[in-house]
Amino acid sequence: MKTKRLVAFDTTLIDQTVRPQDDFFHFACGGWLKKNPVPESEASWGTFYKLRDQVLKQTKKILEDINAKKSVLSGSEASLIQVLYRSGMDIKRRNREGLTPIKETLEKIDSIATVSDVRDFLVQSEKDGSGILWSFFVAEDEKDSERYITYLAQGGLTLPERDFYLAKDARSQKIQVAYTKYIQKILQELGDTQTESKNAAKKILALETKIAKVSMDKVRRRDVENIYNKKTVSALTALAPKTNWKRYMKEIGLENVKSVVVMQPEFIKKVDLLIEQTPVETWKQYLRFSTLDDAAPYLTQTLSAINFNFFGRVIAGHQRPKPEWKRVLATINATIGYAVGKEYVKRYFSPQAKKKINELVDYLFIAYEHRIKEIDWMSPATKKKALIKLSQMERKLGYPDKWESYKGLRLSEKSPYFTNIVTSVKFEQKKLFKKLGKKVDRKEWFMPPQTVNAYYNANQNEIVFSAAILQPPFFYPELDDAVNFGAMGSVIGHEITHGFDDQGSKFDGKGNFKNWWTKQDKERFTKKANVLVKQFNQYKVGDLSVNGKLTLGENIADLGGLAIAYDAYMHYLKTHPSKTIKGYTPQQRFFMGLALFECAHARAEWARTLVLIDPHSPSITRVNGPMSNLQEFYDAFNVQKGDALYRPPHQRAKIW
Repeated sequence: MKTKRLVAFDTTLIDQTVRPQDDFFHFACGGWLKKNPVPESEASWGTFYKLRDQVLKQTKKILEDINAKKSVLSGSEASLIQVLYRSGMDIKRRNREGLTPIKETLEKIDSIATVSDVRDFLVQSEKDGSGILWSFFVAEDEKDSERYITYLAQGGLTLPERDFYLAKDARSQKIQVAYTKYIQKILQELGDTQTESKNAAKKILALETKIAKVSMDKVRRRDVENIYNKKTVSALTALAPKTNWKRYMKEIGLENVKSVVVMQPEFIKKVDLLIEQTPVETWKQYLRFSTLDDAAPYLTQTLSAINFNFFGRVIAGHQRPKPEWKRVLATINATIGYAVGKEYVKRYFSPQAKKKINELVDYLFIAYEHRIKEIDWMSPATKKKALIKLSQMERKLGYPDKWESYKGLRLSEKSPYFTNIVTSVKFEQKKLFKKLGKKVDRKEWFMPPQTVNAYYNANQNEIVFSAAILQPPFFYPELDDAVNFGAMGSVIGHEITHGFDDQGSKFDGKGNFKNWWTKQDKERFTKKANVLVKQFNQYKVGDLSVNGKLTLGENIADLGGLAIAYDAYMHYLKTHPSKTIKGYTPQQRFFMGLALFECAHARAEWARTLVLIDPHSPSITRVNGPMSNLQEFYDAFNVQKGDALYRPPHQRAKIW
């Protein structure tokens, strides 16, 4: 009988000059980081990003094979892929077409003469699949997970987040100056003189700054209690009476909607007034800029370069753009990704991998159930409901049972690349709006299988793992099980814990926003969570502090996921004993597996941007933070008082 070949942990990833008790991240990842500098075309790089790059190359091969087919049925998924791929990769044609794909839109903007015309343009823009100042979308009702409902969300900003406009520190002011110059260059491509573009850029920045001031920040947007504001269309009209919402919604295909969840009511109210208070000429300049800014990456090389030089270089720190094939592939994945995903699964996802990941998930659920039963701060009444929620949590692994359909989507080889993208976006919007009045499809996925990612969906109480993430270096059947549990096991535990983090815990087992906690238990939970907030507020990235409130959900999931995965691995070892390999015990290799998943570094510009916009903490804190709170880590590496990662027991966070 052939025995399985064990793939042991790669010790070349380690930096032996660093003590694990002082900085586990650089101990476990230092070797990898030294050998893998951030590529010029990337803002950050790590084991996760390297896997994404590998998947992109796998997907590229699929696209090239489909593109090489001589005859495909018109309207078939293969033909859609061919059209989008060819129109995207034909740079010479894109250069020849210039601004032609947005000519009609620009002419409409030029014809604007009144505030009423501005509002008409906003309607038309949303009808074309791109809301500007705000946008409507359809999703599961957070208070009735069996039904779909319409949501209205804030928009209007070009920079990544409101703080980019409002912060007064030196770095933020440099970005604001660079942004003004970017606006000027975009407007000059539309024919404005240097003086005209300079004056317009100042007005556009001032307008967006006003929009930023009334925008809800990311911390408040995390909390469903802040953003679930269900209103009738009449109440929405009373809130923002200058907009004819009934007409607006009818025009974009939502004529039968009776109620809307207004996610940021104060924003809608104030921007509705801002439309009236701002000169029409300023709106025209803003809309001209916004139109070309959106389209720039998909038009000419010159426009793409202008866009990259600001967003790529200034915001993210890239030294050069990604190759065109990667950018085109990203567009295909975002628009018709499931058409590619079917072939990806056939080629790269094995039944053995699905079987193994299912077994791993089983161990994690068993460990979580045991942990809930054993925690000492939760009352029996709340424990009972927590266990019910856990038992109702669904898993989706690898790929969907039912594939997304693109029936009815028509793309043309005669159409420009950007036009085909807009056609795809409009198709998806119409399909989304048609869900209203129907029962929620619980088989639906929200990422194609070639996406390297995993997520927890609170509205469906489910964990979802794509085929692309379930492969080396994080998971494969032949890998040392200590590393499988440490890397992928921790990610599984992380996603399960999202169902019990500061926001996921507000949803019940059926996915409804409904309280199932006693008042005392919720207070105890909040007190424990605040320990993590204070801890992470102490971590620094350059001159910025990590935002403990913004990152709280992810930090709870990181800590809970690691603790539960460790419990699951200890349970597994009872029937699958392991031994010391290359000088490291099974317990030590488990923790090294977690670090393997988080090995990453970023350019200074991007690291700073992430602190402002990303609900995830930086990689180093996602390793050292949870480790410093877990007694099992102390035991595995003999962490003592005086070591840099040591925290006194009373200062450690422990929730799940």
